Amino acid sequence: MRMSGGEAIVAALADHGVDTVFGLPGVQTYPVFDALAKRSGSIRTIGARHEQATAYMAFGYAQATGRPGVYCVVPGPGVLNTLAALSTAWGCSLPVLCVTGQTPRAFLEAKRGHLHEIPDQLGAAGRFCNYAARIERAEDAPRIVAEAFRAMLSSRPGPALIEMCWDDLAKEGEVEPFAPLPLAPPPAPDAGAIAEAARLARGAKRPMIAVGTGARDAGPEVLALAEALGAPVVSHRGGRGIAPSDHPLALSSYAARTLWEETDLLIGIGSRLEMPYMRWSGMGTRIVEPEAPPHLIRIDIDPEEIGRLVPHVGIVADAAAGAEALRAALEGHEPAGRERLEQARARAAQAIAEVRPHVGHLEALRRALPRDGIFVDELTQAGYAAFFAWDVFAPRTYVTSGFQGNLGYGFMTALGVKAARPDLPVLSITGDGGFLYGASEMATATREGLNLTVVLFDNGAYGNVKRDQMRLYEGRALASDFDNPDFELLARAYGWAYARAEGAEALEAAAREGLAAGKPTLVHVPVRLEDEVSPWPLIIKG
Repeated sequence: MRMSGGEAIVAALADHGVDTVFGLPGVQTYPVFDALAKRSGSIRTIGARHEQATAYMAFGYAQATGRPGVYCVVPGPGVLNTLAALSTAWGCSLPVLCVTGQTPRAFLEAKRGHLHEIPDQLGAAGRFCNYAARIERAEDAPRIVAEAFRAMLSSRPGPALIEMCWDDLAKEGEVEPFAPLPLAPPPAPDAGAIAEAARLARGAKRPMIAVGTGARDAGPEVLALAEALGAPVVSHRGGRGIAPSDHPLALSSYAARTLWEETDLLIGIGSRLEMPYMRWSGMGTRIVEPEAPPHLIRIDIDPEEIGRLVPHVGIVADAAAGAEALRAALEGHEPAGRERLEQARARAAQAIAEVRPHVGHLEALRRALPRDGIFVDELTQAGYAAFFAWDVFAPRTYVTSGFQGNLGYGFMTALGVKAARPDLPVLSITGDGGFLYGASEMATATREGLNLTVVLFDNGAYGNVKRDQMRLYEGRALASDFDNPDFELLARAYGWAYARAEGAEALEAAAREGLAAGKPTLVHVPVRLEDEVSPWPLIIKG
């Protein structure tokens, strides 16, 4: 068919099953948005008030579904406004696609100061993308989109960026469809590595399994391996829910930490193992090389990742295949007893209960949110406490920014989660600092009918920063306090429901009401900074 470059890109997105695009139009991307308008019956376009929100929403879509989240913004400053989210997709191994424009072809890399020109846009973003390419002609768009999808989804998933010059997006060509490309097959587990891993596992008396984002789709295989070993399954962030929190072998991160000193075998599956080798080993100021005990077995689809933290046995394989191969090699093995796990739970419960008031707040919210509801965290005191005090019952129901730790990401990401999963309740927690990074997107929620509930903890400061400043610098704090708006007026101005909740009982009631409401809801929770017990002693040793 004869079509423009913009139409060819959108047609290729449709051929890859894209049903939602997040975007903020500008002059360089008009042909893309016009093509989206023509396909509004099959692809929903959700606009935003800032480019960063489009990318965070795409990130949330990918978090909730495992499918590529797609956003479209103008080049230059538009793309740069999204790089925090794109780098977070890299860090969390999630498929997020940026579609953008470029200067007119005559000005490409000319450094003449054309609108939105920056040097080497592909190079700037491509450093943390699985794929970055320029589409030169409309005829090339289907193939390049197909290559981007294959790169995003093969092996270790990750983001991609495609760009096209302003004038080329409007030019027409004879475009033929290009079928989605097959994904690169994962490597089969090496028989020798499996045999050596099984030998170590058979000799272990106190094993542990740590899972990350890469094991999200391997829940049954991971649990079968855990049962064969009698090993607890633990995760810091990305792997939460692989072992449901009420499973007998699931432990919170803090309960697992109390067992770390006696652990003689650690099996890491789809995880960078930040928790044991950085957080449990101190403040992460030095590289900790694995030494036995515990012996370390790693299962990861990315051979480079295994080379970054060298284990005693490395198995390069898909998480499900690797876990199942190791389980099969342990046939007949007598699993370790579970008494120590119950003792660890009891010890941890006492310590966790002392993290007031936020553990009480989280318990109230967990009671309000249905088992299959999705929880989106934030860089706030309740969010940090959620690392160890929030029960998760299924993968993709606990959304995090991973090691990037993006202040302000949560609310905008939650909008993308809700767009992806309108059938599920979505609860976003945030702080008064982070929420105002993207509060203008309250208008997006109202306009698009994204009826999530946002719980806003308000302590009048960047609480973590102020606590550190006061502790480390003789009580001097700078630029960490602020004056907040009237949050009720803000909510009402955007057409949101509003509730103020003081105490866990009131919070639970307000959250239940918000989750049942047919409109976005802001639940405002005032907290005094001096009443907050720091969660960090339960997260980082020392």
